[in-house]
Amino acid sequence: MSTSASFQQHVSVRLTVNGETVHRDVEARRHLVDFLRLDLGLTGSHAGCEQGVCGACTLRVNGDIVRGCLMLVAQLDGAEIWTVEGLSETGEIRDLQDEFIRRNALQCGFCTPGMLLTAAELLARPEELGREEIREHLSGNYCRCTGYEAIVDAVASTMAARREAAEPEAAR
Repeated sequence: MSTSASFQQHVSVRLTVNGETVHRDVEARRHLVDFLRLDLGLTGSHAGCEQGVCGACTLRVNGDIVRGCLMLVAQLDGAEIWTVEGLSETGEIRDLQDEFIRRNALQCGFCTPGMLLTAAELLARPEELGREEIREHLSGNYCRCTGYEAIVDAVASTMAARREAAEPEAAR
């Protein structure tokens, strides 16, 4: 039995990142969060625990939020990826970001991009959710600064404002 295995060191991937097509040859072992930060200069998502526990590296891949530290870029050929920068540019989370600022729901900002993407997923749901459900949904994202109350307040306020804005449209 040979001790030298023939593993592919680099892979070619084509992705859509924040609406733009990206084609790169990457190391087969390159994590998504590192690829975005180091190769594409998209530094909004952070590498925190590097075990998928803290939520700092949360990203949207093919419509679902994922932990960027647990995904290899090689797994994602053909995937659509959205970062906090992309969602900010499209305006999808502008109201949520404004509410985070208004409620002082961010301090050091390390967790904020992951919190925003996780909250955006929650806000996309059609049903109205209470504070405990919001807290439960955000529970996979650690924040060491705010104590979470202001974050839950910001998400709840954004949810209420979006619902109120949609009511006149539904009545038409």
